Amino acid sequence: MAENKQLTVLLVDDEINLRESLAELVESEGFRSSQASNGEDAIKILREAAVRPDMILLDMRMPRLDGLGVLRTVKDEKLTDAPIIVVSAFGDSSKMIEAMKLGAYDYITKPLDVDEIVAILHRAAEQRRLGLEAETARQLNRDGENNKQVRSDTQQFEMLGTSRVMRDIFKQIGRVAATDATVLITGESGTGKELVARAIHNHSARSRNPFVAVNCGALPENLVEAELFGHERGAFTGAERQKKGRFELAQTGTLFLDEAGELSPGAQVKLLRAIQERRFERVGGTSTVTVDVRVIAATNSDLKQEVDEKRFRENLYYRLSVIEIHLPPLRARLVDVPQLAEYFLERATERHDLGPRTLSDEAVRSLLGYDFPGNVRELENMIERAVVTAGVEILSPTNLFGNAANASSDEVNANKAYLDLPFKDAIAALERELIRRGLEAAGGNRTEAARRLGINRRLLYSKMEEHGIEP
Repeated sequence: MAENKQLTVLLVDDEINLRESLAELVESEGFRSSQASNGEDAIKILREAAVRPDMILLDMRMPRLDGLGVLRTVKDEKLTDAPIIVVSAFGDSSKMIEAMKLGAYDYITKPLDVDEIVAILHRAAEQRRLGLEAETARQLNRDGENNKQVRSDTQQFEMLGTSRVMRDIFKQIGRVAATDATVLITGESGTGKELVARAIHNHSARSRNPFVAVNCGALPENLVEAELFGHERGAFTGAERQKKGRFELAQTGTLFLDEAGELSPGAQVKLLRAIQERRFERVGGTSTVTVDVRVIAATNSDLKQEVDEKRFRENLYYRLSVIEIHLPPLRARLVDVPQLAEYFLERATERHDLGPRTLSDEAVRSLLGYDFPGNVRELENMIERAVVTAGVEILSPTNLFGNAANASSDEVNANKAYLDLPFKDAIAALERELIRRGLEAAGGNRTEAARRLGINRRLLYSKMEEHGIEP
């Protein structure tokens, strides 16, 4: 810890008790601490260089100038290059993504996990030391950059989730959005891959420009190239005029290739060239079209296996997967189900102009006991179907599962078994099952299981002991 004595952590929070507790924590880890009671004070400290912090712990919600406002000011005025760790009581995806895009080092949510804070502080400290060494060696010129502040309209495509795995994904989106790298989004059908693509676009410097989505798997094989790259008049039967392809329509914006694994070999060759060289020829044409397009691809296939089996070009795979974001199935993050269900419930009642609807406690428990083979899309369809067909204000498990074609008899019976128990016993049984599944999915690794379940390790250990679960 001796080397930490040279590093100062600036604690920015309007709650004095929390600031004092964090000060004790960082000092116990060998760091020095300094405090600011709000965002405006923090900016004043940085502007006047009253304190030159090596790391900053920044609360998101504060009066007058919140955490995002501090991050924007720090970025615009280049006040510090110290790692900034954002702290929030709310797992708001748009704020988390925006914070990471603005340069936050990490984002943690309350209630705070001491082990998590300590681990992040030490990682940030190591990055700070390396940065200071590099700065000294290279004599960096901090005045050469002119970063643009771009407004992002994120409300239309809000992503939801409070689980640890989703918070990690929001962080990835924020980091990736600040670049122009090609992204490959993987995951089962119905997990929300297009939402991730839209979030990346909406938080990027291209957000004011087109977002063009194309489902490669839904295009006839003989028309894929014409759809992607356009065609000239007379290129084939029925081509009565020149038509721009999706690449041209996405000029200066983002092209989202859904189900990219379904592309034909010929289309793969042409796509590779278009991504590498940013130019192509329309079908039936000879003139070259130059484009400035960011490509984001998605697939529910195992493209590495497709490459091994010679069905997908290896060079295209590596070109698409510069950055890879994997979306977990809903069954791996059941903690997010209640929030998602409430969101879909509110949206369905508004869409169909119906009165307010709520989910009974039994209905929520039944959702938490279901595996959701169709993922988030299945949950959304289930809620909307119940809202439209039930004709009651309080939705029960029968309203949700009575007509659910994908719910197996075993799953329905499992749900009913929960409902037959007293409330506390049902919650305990559900906790036991969720922890068992989390450990099974993580191969017995308790740290990974805690991450998947969205809880800290100490709570997982406590619950395992409480329920007599062995890893």
